[in-house]
Amino acid sequence: MPANVLWIFCEDLSPWFSAYGDTTVPTPVLDGLAREGVVFRNCHSPAPVCSPVRSGIITGCWPSSIGVHQHVSSRTWVGMPPVHLPEPVRPLPALLREAGYFTYNLGKDDYNFFHRREDLYAGHYEVLEFYGPQHVGHRMTDYPRDWAFWRQRAPGQPFFGQVTLWAGKNPRRVAEPTDPTTIRLERCYPDTPTFRARRAAHYDQIRTTDAEAGEILAALRADGLLESTWVVFMSDHGYDMLRGKQFCYDGGTHVPLIIRPPDGVGVAWERGSVREDMTSSLDVTATTLALLGQPIPGWMQSRDLFGRNYSREFVVSGRDRCDGTVDLTRSVRTRRYRYVRNFLPDRPLMQPQYRSQSACYLEYRRLWQEGRLSPEAAYFAGDARLAEELYDCANDPDEVNNLAGDPSHAAVLEVHRTMLALWQRQIGDRGGQPEPEEQYRWLFNKWGPDQCWGPEYDAVRTDGCAI
Repeated sequence: MPANVLWIFCEDLSPWFSAYGDTTVPTPVLDGLAREGVVFRNCHSPAPVCSPVRSGIITGCWPSSIGVHQHVSSRTWVGMPPVHLPEPVRPLPALLREAGYFTYNLGKDDYNFFHRREDLYAGHYEVLEFYGPQHVGHRMTDYPRDWAFWRQRAPGQPFFGQVTLWAGKNPRRVAEPTDPTTIRLERCYPDTPTFRARRAAHYDQIRTTDAEAGEILAALRADGLLESTWVVFMSDHGYDMLRGKQFCYDGGTHVPLIIRPPDGVGVAWERGSVREDMTSSLDVTATTLALLGQPIPGWMQSRDLFGRNYSREFVVSGRDRCDGTVDLTRSVRTRRYRYVRNFLPDRPLMQPQYRSQSACYLEYRRLWQEGRLSPEAAYFAGDARLAEELYDCANDPDEVNNLAGDPSHAAVLEVHRTMLALWQRQIGDRGGQPEPEEQYRWLFNKWGPDQCWGPEYDAVRTDGCAI
């Protein structure tokens, strides 16, 4: 029987559950996936924000190497200038459709390149995007609960499916909410009820995600498909917190990745295995092709996680423009260290953004202005930032002690600095290239002058920015 692959692709989900050493909340379904598959404990995303990650994973290429690194780009149906993939890059679903697979997507694609869903997916569930000028919002629970979309394929046809779970964007409460007073709060945040409540809420979102993953697996089991389907559970990036989502720290880039083989397939590794080596979620692409017995194109930068020679000494993540906020950051994560290179150090880390009116953001800024933040927390709130950061993640998991200026770590700093420079040259990093004026114009009209305040918007701002 031909194999299938199903991606359970979560939004904004950090790996705070048992398979990753966190037993704060029960996650029986994810625990079961871990026992039946392999857990990648040191997986990091190519970016800490949604659309560059999804654009990279669906093509198997580093986002900044193919020009899809700017968050919210190429939404041609609302007037943005198109971004086209360079030849010969093609999205994974297109490759698999040509190979005879039924491809479908329940939820979002959110790719930063011109595409038509009907060219990629034989079946899909249409969802409203956040970016249309007439958009009036949509509920966080409006994805379908009929997970068995594979039933629409032809008899015997293998499938590649994508399912989006709201996960960290799901506001639904659980029957027994996590007690905020019992959790560990990162040292980079002030220890206040507001920040504790935000972290506790993410544990509740993890429990909801666990239950939804259980519904999907039950549907596969009911149709007898667990014997022929590889299940990939992953997230686009980390949870929605000030130093999480959109930022190149572990809170933003460390993601869960669990791969469960079909019941009827033998594997070269023991079920319940844990991989501690450095991996990138970008590698899900090549791995999917390999699991289905399909060739991995030579242009693809993704690597087969189960390949005989798989190895990554380090993983790079990048932050570029996020919504209307222009930025340029690259980060190298090795087993022990994280190196961050801020190419725009004159701009605050807390530039105006979509979270600017959130409770945590407002409290953080107020405490900083009142001089009440600890030295460990105050750096992120300042009006400028350092060009380089270096953290010993083994001894400083909250990444608050910057060693970039420590002479005893000068050699480590130079090694990571060199890693990044060589990587950027190797992949042809396009970070820092200006976008078309039409793009800045659209963004300015969407998010306004409060978020779009950088010099990139000067021309748009002075001409009145008429739509």
